[in-house]
Amino acid sequence: MAARIKKGDKVLVISGSSKGARGEVLRVLPAEEKAVVQGVAVAKHHTKPNRMGQEGGIIPREAAVHLSNLALIDPATDKPTKIGFRVLDDGRKVRVARKSGNAIDG
Repeated sequence: MAARIKKGDKVLVISGSSKGARGEVLRVLPAEEKAVVQGVAVAKHHTKPNRMGQEGGIIPREAAVHLSNLALIDPATDKPTKIGFRVLDDGRKVRVARKSGNAIDG
């Protein structure tokens, strides 16, 4: 299945404990159908110091959010939108915002 949300996209969390939060996608995990979003679903990880000089302590880190709980923000209208696909005249397949009809990938 084609990727509807990609790394670098601006998204809105539409469900869950971080509902209403906006952020940029840092990483997409297609096998798990999840994405890591900056500043969303922050979990605290307890780490031990290691020999490489990394200090121990409680480190906040973003947890993965299921893709069904994310909505892409349309760059043209700055509002959440569903994503469709369109094949251009030159044969490229691009993502399209359903509300505005604008191409997202260019």
